[in-house]
Amino acid sequence: MKQAIQKGRSIIFIAFLLFIWELIVRLADIPHWLLPAPSAILAEGIRSFETFLPHAFATVQLALLGLTIGICCGLAVAVLLHRFSFIRELFYPILIMSQNVPILVLAPLLIIWFGFGLLPKLIIICLVCFFPIVIAAMDGFRQTSPELKHYFEMIGATKAQTFWKLEWPFAYPSIFSGIKIAATYSVMGAVIAEWLGAKKGIGVYMTLAQSSFRTDRVFVAILAIICLSLVLFSAIRLLEKIIVKGRGFHAKRSKY
Repeated sequence: MKQAIQKGRSIIFIAFLLFIWELIVRLADIPHWLLPAPSAILAEGIRSFETFLPHAFATVQLALLGLTIGICCGLAVAVLLHRFSFIRELFYPILIMSQNVPILVLAPLLIIWFGFGLLPKLIIICLVCFFPIVIAAMDGFRQTSPELKHYFEMIGATKAQTFWKLEWPFAYPSIFSGIKIAATYSVMGAVIAEWLGAKKGIGVYMTLAQSSFRTDRVFVAILAIICLSLVLFSAIRLLEKIIVKGRGFHAKRSKY
């Protein structure tokens, strides 16, 4: 009941902001190409739905593929860094420093190295999704109950058995927190990747709209990015509830 009330308040607040936006645009007579009203954006979204849909599907496919690869790579690296201290000492500082390089700076290099095909786009999405998954998974492994680890040592469990039977399932909530963050980033990463050169996608749609001063279409694309990110976030959250449910000793709920 409390969550329903909070969601209702959020919806009312968003509706209020849209009303203020509409009112300001109309009263100030702001040019349509500079800042369209929410009603104009909605009308354009309905009018161009069939044209926009193939672009949205292309972005979703690219985002899901990149997210899947990013999850696999991120979890694999997190396991290696956690299990082998010498690897962690060598590569963890490099991992942190890599996040100080903007993706848009790397984009031209990726085009030079790999061309305009699918590979550089997937690399961009993986780089965007990779870091939050690695950090979240490693934090989850480290937060395993010391008492339970001591109990596993007492019963003669090997380090590998302790990891897969205790630390890995204990880290599920943290891992899913990282995946939820990565899922929202994946759509943004796909759009950025499409700016490198693509035939279809929300990024292509935004570029064409911007070049023709169709600001309403730019806002349609922005709204679609937000909606797709929320859908992916909700899907991962639902999967988290299904997998983590019933694991009482480590099912600490994430705040995300």
